[in-house]
Amino acid sequence: MIGDLKPYAAYKDSDVPWLGKVPEHWDVRPLFSTYHSKLVRNLGMIEKTVLSLSYGQIIVKPEEKLHGLVPESFETYQIVDPGNIIIRTTDLQNDKVSLRVGLVKDRGIITSAYLCLQVKQRLLKDYGYLLLNAYDLLKIFYGYGSGLRQNLDFTHIKRMPVLAPPIEEQTAIATFLDYADRRIRRYIRSKQKLIKLLEEEKQVVINEAVTRGLDPNVPMKRSGIEWLGDIPEHWATLQLKRLVSTVTSGSRGWAEFYSDDGDVFIQSGNLGRSMELNLSFIQHVQIPHGTEGIRTKIKRDDILICITGALTGNVVLVDIDLPTAYINQHVALTRPKHQEIFPRYLAYCLHSRTCQSQFKTTEYGGTKQGLSLNDVKSIVVAVPCRSEQESIVSALDEKLDHLRTAIDKTHQEISLFREFRTCLIADVVTGKLDVREAAAKLPVEVDELEALEEDLDEDVIGSEDELDPDAAPEDDAA
Repeated sequence: MIGDLKPYAAYKDSDVPWLGKVPEHWDVRPLFSTYHSKLVRNLGMIEKTVLSLSYGQIIVKPEEKLHGLVPESFETYQIVDPGNIIIRTTDLQNDKVSLRVGLVKDRGIITSAYLCLQVKQRLLKDYGYLLLNAYDLLKIFYGYGSGLRQNLDFTHIKRMPVLAPPIEEQTAIATFLDYADRRIRRYIRSKQKLIKLLEEEKQVVINEAVTRGLDPNVPMKRSGIEWLGDIPEHWATLQLKRLVSTVTSGSRGWAEFYSDDGDVFIQSGNLGRSMELNLSFIQHVQIPHGTEGIRTKIKRDDILICITGALTGNVVLVDIDLPTAYINQHVALTRPKHQEIFPRYLAYCLHSRTCQSQFKTTEYGGTKQGLSLNDVKSIVVAVPCRSEQESIVSALDEKLDHLRTAIDKTHQEISLFREFRTCLIADVVTGKLDVREAAAKLPVEVDELEALEEDLDEDVIGSEDELDPDAAPEDDAA
């Protein structure tokens, strides 16, 4: 179906470099002629359903997830209705990764820091959203805005060129892209489920090695710890604070030091789920001199742990030579004592199911999910002698290599489909491909799609409107 799509018969120059040629019968209009901004304050607490923009999806924020610095009154929020289009207009300077445009499906309230748009009669709401979504995917908004952190308001984008096909073509475009997107999302979801199964298999292998060792016939003893069970007779159980020289995290108020270049600033979203740093996006800071820089500077063989939000418990071993880098307040830095513990063995322990269950049971409640630094220090691991630690690491690296390869390959397949989806949406809504005939032959689909992992992963950098970007757990040193 997609392979049979062809361009339109005739084109004209749009006079916009990034749009190029557009179908001859389409209008090119300024944004203000097709959208208007809308701001309805939630005065009197008319609405209480809190909405959130998370990776291009407007979702209802469950009450238990209202963590962070919740405003004294949600009267400061704005009321939005189904069909409204939300643009996260803040911090374009520092975040060039996130999806910033979402379509409202539920009446509720969302932060007034975001821009709410409503289409005028010339556009259908579904096409109006798809067009701005394409601009978002193509990163067009980053050419607009002002201020130190490059924020947008309606005045900045009101003359942005907008394509307005005939209404019947807008319907065809929305119908076709909905159909195609469902199939792409189903494929991605199946790959995400495969990754979960592979990750579970990894967890079984790791947990067995760091709690029972490599010898299935080794004599065992009771560890005295219910969740740990039996361990090899010659092993010890030790709290993390006995095995590291430092447990610390960054302080609040780093935003004023953000910059386009400078030192690397590691945040929770950089802590991948597989013990590896995700450096596909990097925040930079001009670090102030003093104890903060000394205390939070990362060294090789440090182990970083996410201590707040949905990624709590993610563990990364810094096994590469980073440029000068620091952590923020959502990350704990632990520095293993090399004479006591092999860093990679400790990382495997902290990544294991046994330690992850400890992280989950020690999370504090209050305004934001997470771990205090004292919680991190109290984590218990099973420890053999140094030579056995190194043997276990060597065996694990070998056993897990094929699983890592399979996971990486699956991630690459997902990335390719995401790129294809971006290109398809952009080509269709900007008139590079004619979908009228294809859309007319499509069946009607009404099933609700399961959310993708990208929709659920709320703490990846920039993926969600944080209620408290500077919230931090207690900060103390080991």
